[in-house]
Amino acid sequence: MSSSAQRFQEVLARSGIAAKVLELPQSTRTAREAAVALDCDMAQIAKSLIFRRLDTDEPVLVVASGPNRVDEEIISAFVGAPIAMADGSFVRCSTGYAIGGVPPLGHNTPLETVIDQDLLNFEFIWAAAGTPRSVFSITPQQLVKVTQGRVLRVTAP
Repeated sequence: MSSSAQRFQEVLARSGIAAKVLELPQSTRTAREAAVALDCDMAQIAKSLIFRRLDTDEPVLVVASGPNRVDEEIISAFVGAPIAMADGSFVRCSTGYAIGGVPPLGHNTPLETVIDQDLLNFEFIWAAAGTPRSVFSITPQQLVKVTQGRVLRVTAP
């Protein structure tokens, strides 16, 4: 197992989550690639998107259902500050992981976390596990609890 995936496996263990990181031969960098690799509905893929608060320069993590396009105005109103999509260097610095492999927990710094309510429609979901080829499964309820995330509709109605 790669060092990033192994590091994330240790995060899961410390968090009390009995999930196993799977490293796949193909890319899981995008929600579509992950859904194909896992032979599941793309909506079961929990993609971790990092935004930057423009008032404090703090990161905000939005864990969104695979096909959903996050409405930045909804997130801005919810967190009470304007936001912008973070660049790769900000993502790596904030999370310890590169874009395409950012897991929804176990980051360098605690992140304000918003979880797409559409993920709660599933018994379990899949998320990145530290690399663009590694994933793990978790129940949406576990994800909310372990991240202390706030649930919100992240797309415009």
